[in-house]
Amino acid sequence: MNAESDERKKVADEAAGTSATGDVTGPANTERPLGSRAPEFIKARRPLHLSWQVGVFLAGLAVVALGVVMLPLPGPGWLVIFAGMALWATEFVWAQLVLRWTKRKVTEAAHRALDPKVRRRNIILTVTGLVIAGVLIGIYVWKFGLTMPWKINQ
Repeated sequence: MNAESDERKKVADEAAGTSATGDVTGPANTERPLGSRAPEFIKARRPLHLSWQVGVFLAGLAVVALGVVMLPLPGPGWLVIFAGMALWATEFVWAQLVLRWTKRKVTEAAHRALDPKVRRRNIILTVTGLVIAGVLIGIYVWKFGLTMPWKINQ
């Protein structure tokens, strides 16, 4: 019965324009096909294409490594890492799949964040946290006074 149900779901999904994984197929799908985006004259020659792939991999590796270095240092670390992944995605299917998954997860998170219940909860938590921090700072100032670490009068 499960195989029959799965087969019916597959047929229904194809009729509705979605695949079994839930991805949109057909003309409504705006995603580019997977695979190399190298120029045709490079793809036609195997040694040239292989050296192209090595060059793209090394350039992407340098960008991703720079992003990893920027994580603890000042700079847009995650943005640079995703830029390196996008560079890899011009040539490698695995990177294209990772970027598609990441885009899907970011879109889902954005939709969840815009949900009125979630927004209300986040606003309540933020206000509560700010009130608690304000009360603690007020108690500290009341108990120890407000002393600046520098001496202006001297």
